Amino acid sequence: MKKRFGIDIDGTVTCPTSLIPYLNKAFNLDITLKNVKQYDLTPLVDISEQEFAKWFAETEPIIYAESPLAKGAKDVLKKWENRHELYFISARGSHLLELTEEWFLKNALTFHHIDLIGTHNKLQAAKDYKVDIFFEDKHDNAVMIHEECKIPVVLFDTPYNQDPVPDGVIRVNDWSEASNWVENWLKEYK
Repeated sequence: MKKRFGIDIDGTVTCPTSLIPYLNKAFNLDITLKNVKQYDLTPLVDISEQEFAKWFAETEPIIYAESPLAKGAKDVLKKWENRHELYFISARGSHLLELTEEWFLKNALTFHHIDLIGTHNKLQAAKDYKVDIFFEDKHDNAVMIHEECKIPVVLFDTPYNQDPVPDGVIRVNDWSEASNWVENWLKEYK
């Protein structure tokens, strides 16, 4: 049974450490993913939110173009590309669509649709596209999408998303665990 998968990109399909080398270089830091305890990165740097936003806007095309894939993402997404509809829904701004599509092509990843919504609130997009399941790394998105859409949300475990989750938000360590959970979930529909 073909399902529509809503899939976040950054920190989910891309490795959650993608941003770290850029932060370390730009702000003379020596952090690892373990140091990132919240989604908001401004507490890690000694500049204002406005200055950080300016730096990020200037740097994000480079980061996104060079982001490595999360471990196991390619194999799992390849397995799903003909079985399900893959809708990538990201907080990236729409001005990055061409760069994002190029990244998918460079990494030989299939997509049925990419929507760069320009905000972290993916709830409306999940509803509009009628996704059956969502894959995310941002805690509040995962909980909100699950609670409002009444669908399972697979949350990729990171140091910055450790708040408790309700039943229906499934915490996984990697794409292999996500794939195993999805296979079991799909069996329930047969």
